[in-house]
Amino acid sequence: MIPAAGKLPTRLKIFHGLGSVAYGVKDNGFSTFLLIFYSQVVGLDAKLVSLALMVALLADAFVDPIIGHMSDRTYTRWGRRHPWLYLAPLPLAASWMLLWSPPADHTYIFLYLVVVAILVRTLVSCCEVPSFSLVAELTTDYDERTALVRLRYLFGWAGGLTVFFLANAVFLRKDATHEFGQLNPDGYWLYGLTGAVIMAASVLISAIGQHSRMAHLPAAKPAPSSPINALREVKESLRHPAALILLGASLIAISSMQMTFTISNFLYLYVWQFSEYAFALLPWLLMAGVVVSFVLVQPLHRRFGKRLTAIICGIISLVLWITPFALRLARVWPEEGTTQSTSLLLCFMLLANINAVMVMVSAQSMLADVVEASQMKTGRRTEGVFAAGWMFVQKCGTAVGIGATGLLVSLAGLESRAVPGQVATAVIDRLTIAYCVLVILAAIASTLIFARFPITRADHEARVAALDAAAKIDRDAEGVHP
Repeated sequence: MIPAAGKLPTRLKIFHGLGSVAYGVKDNGFSTFLLIFYSQVVGLDAKLVSLALMVALLADAFVDPIIGHMSDRTYTRWGRRHPWLYLAPLPLAASWMLLWSPPADHTYIFLYLVVVAILVRTLVSCCEVPSFSLVAELTTDYDERTALVRLRYLFGWAGGLTVFFLANAVFLRKDATHEFGQLNPDGYWLYGLTGAVIMAASVLISAIGQHSRMAHLPAAKPAPSSPINALREVKESLRHPAALILLGASLIAISSMQMTFTISNFLYLYVWQFSEYAFALLPWLLMAGVVVSFVLVQPLHRRFGKRLTAIICGIISLVLWITPFALRLARVWPEEGTTQSTSLLLCFMLLANINAVMVMVSAQSMLADVVEASQMKTGRRTEGVFAAGWMFVQKCGTAVGIGATGLLVSLAGLESRAVPGQVATAVIDRLTIAYCVLVILAAIASTLIFARFPITRADHEARVAALDAAAKIDRDAEGVHP
């Protein structure tokens, strides 16, 4: 099917965006609860939790490109992507339940975490890679791709923050045995069950909503291919200079963001000493930031382009997020745990998150524009390969963020089952200083790399026009008319 050049129906955009809810649920779980659940509740050392997720990442290094390539070469009457979107959600839901329901016998808990984390990551890829691939398939329009991506982020964050809210406000409540709800093991099973249902339903409904538009026999049947040829094609696509620049910058930015998500519960509990009310308010604040970024990002792309928007928003986000930590270390911040401290911090978080989300929307929209640049060079449309590259970068970022957080928590000297409000100031200062240094270095590196991204609106539109002209010549030569 030839991607549309104009505006897409709003209903189609909404169904497409809905498919990202599953990734949002998964990302929230891995980023905010997994480390604290397995280290502080289950009792596995934080370094081993990080190691388990790094091992799972190594498996992803082989799985994601294979899924992307196979998705590009799928040839059925339901199109290239829909068979994946119908088959993967239910196994994903089951594996998600297993992640939050570890066996009572913890003898092999490290191995259990490794195996289940690999299973979850693989099945998430089977849903997200085909779903994200549809961005470049649905439209070639520079701005419509941003419209699709921002909806994916809106729904992805909505899914993740919904379960985050339910976890903090409903499932993870303090009781007579557990003074802090985040350390109450009983709520994590319900958290897993709710996330599993949301994951499966969102992917299936999204696929059904796009079925009539995209579920058709592809125009050309892929030629037979060998594993060696498949690896060659994947390598050729991902080695495109624009792809390397974008994925490299995004890897650094996502690693920093994921480290922030992963360490957030530690910071909220042990540094800022949030109350239950603050934890319940947090997801709504984050969602408000995503909504504002949804409104702002497309006008900013029209005015400044995707690359400059990503650079400017990245710098603003860093400054806003680091400021409260700097003020606290300078001893001019209100006393932690007070209403004044919490309210002020939430304001900084809101503004920082608005800009951070716009960085990610810009990057993912830019990646869709690399599809045509690669097609000009290779003669192939490999949306699935680029989607797999993005997924791999996201998973690398998640693993690096979790790994870095595990090391920071361990090196800072924060003990397992530490009680908030009773941790030495020196431990808290070591944790926050090391964290801030890493975030600053990551922001500088990603900004410098983003600045080298070569594709502008004019480049993209000229390339699309050239490809359309070449396709028309081929159709005329063959006597085929659209």
